[in-house]
Amino acid sequence: MDGILPLWKEAGMTSHDCVFKLRKILHTKKIGHGGTLDPDVSGVLPICIGKGTKVIEYMVDSGKTYEGEITLGFSTTTEDVSGEVVEQVLLSTPFSNAEIDAAMQTMTGSITQIPPMFSAVKVNGKRLYEYARNGEEVERPKRTAMIYSFERTSEPEFDEVKGTQSWRFKVVCGKGTYVRTLSVDTGLALGVPAHMSQLTRTASGGLTAEQSLTLDQVAEKMEQDALSNIILPIEIAIERFQRIDLSDELYQKVKNGVRLSPSEFGLNEMPQDLVALFYQDQVVSLYMAHPTKDNVLKPSKVLRNN
Repeated sequence: MDGILPLWKEAGMTSHDCVFKLRKILHTKKIGHGGTLDPDVSGVLPICIGKGTKVIEYMVDSGKTYEGEITLGFSTTTEDVSGEVVEQVLLSTPFSNAEIDAAMQTMTGSITQIPPMFSAVKVNGKRLYEYARNGEEVERPKRTAMIYSFERTSEPEFDEVKGTQSWRFKVVCGKGTYVRTLSVDTGLALGVPAHMSQLTRTASGGLTAEQSLTLDQVAEKMEQDALSNIILPIEIAIERFQRIDLSDELYQKVKNGVRLSPSEFGLNEMPQDLVALFYQDQVVSLYMAHPTKDNVLKPSKVLRNN
């Protein structure tokens, strides 16, 4: 069984939990996921099966879309609603739509983030959440994230009694983005503590919510022997790369990992990214520019060789 399964991860379980359960449902061990989701977050989780595990990194690298809610008035240890309150400022008057939109606009483009303490980033061989659980604070490395769009999608709601203000948002971002931190930083731009009060991932790795099935639905399809209707080809993970269709002769060279010039692939110049090589309408290999030799392309990853 090879391919990509668009899974809808329900809140309350980890991404690893999903993989563990799917190994039992699908009766195969070779399964991985293309992008971790926090336990409290529901949404699209690309699952790679069999040869599909070879393209996990390209699923992770693809853009993601989230929809959620930001709440102003207090911040938490985890930067989301599950954490303990660490700072609180009761809002006496609400921020205007213009002020909120302007603050969100400053978060677009290439931005710098500091990962939350409750995250899987490693520092000195330990994950940040391990330090956090032990009550330890360590210096966190700054990371660059790409925010393609970050927009308010609802009218802000002001709670005069609780001194909070909340609104819905949609963000399209690149890999490694912490949406929790994006929410906190939006509050900082407005001068008040904030946290991410809800989040759902609606698209990831080219897969959408509409395509996705829950674990129960996957199990049902398995019982009906209808998995072929939901397992997508591994080719969807490399759609953004330039496609080159190989002749029989060229395939024999690629199959053996021969280094080739761009002209042998029919290219007029050296590609800036990976190129996806297809034979008989299936991707067989990814080639890249040789790091030290001019005008030479070399194998980056072999996906099929039979």
